[in-house]
Amino acid sequence: MASGDWATCEEAGTRPQYRGPMAAPDVRAQVDSLLLQLLRDLEELEAKRATLNARVEEGWLSLSKARYAMGAKSVGPLQYASRMEPQVCVYISEAQDGLQKFWVVRASAQTPEEVGPREAALRRRKGLTRTPELESSPAPRDPLNWFGILVPHSLRHAQASFREGLQLAADMASLQIRIDWGRSQLRELQEKLKQLEAESA
Repeated sequence: MASGDWATCEEAGTRPQYRGPMAAPDVRAQVDSLLLQLLRDLEELEAKRATLNARVEEGWLSLSKARYAMGAKSVGPLQYASRMEPQVCVYISEAQDGLQKFWVVRASAQTPEEVGPREAALRRRKGLTRTPELESSPAPRDPLNWFGILVPHSLRHAQASFREGLQLAADMASLQIRIDWGRSQLRELQEKLKQLEAESA
């Protein structure tokens, strides 16, 4: 870590920011503040993981109910479209602090520029820059239509559960990036604190 130290989360907003040399008590306060933020992020990540597991289980259960109602052969790969179109796209936005956030956007709803207007840049998951299209593309066909027009409610519920799971997965990925960043900063602050304590001994 550089010779400087960091402002507390309360002073900086949400994340520590560099502000110049600090004494050992200030660094300890920094470590405590960052550790509390890490614990809050870990708690949120665990809650989202539990919710994701519940949504996936609900989705598979509803899918089983739909197969029971319509027949096993009526809900399966034989009904898939020959050419599938994505219903959602995953984008990565990079803020000024360098942390990345994942966004799940409906393919026909928004362009990347309309998502996260305060973020510095948006790009595809593979890192390729996306040029916004001037003309709106037609809405992709609802996959539920593969299985008929009047599908049971359980099949629609399964679709909704899996869609919610996609959003939760994106939120968890963003949280994991923030947690990894926080752990890295915490290690650096701890090393700085050891140096200050050794110099004052």
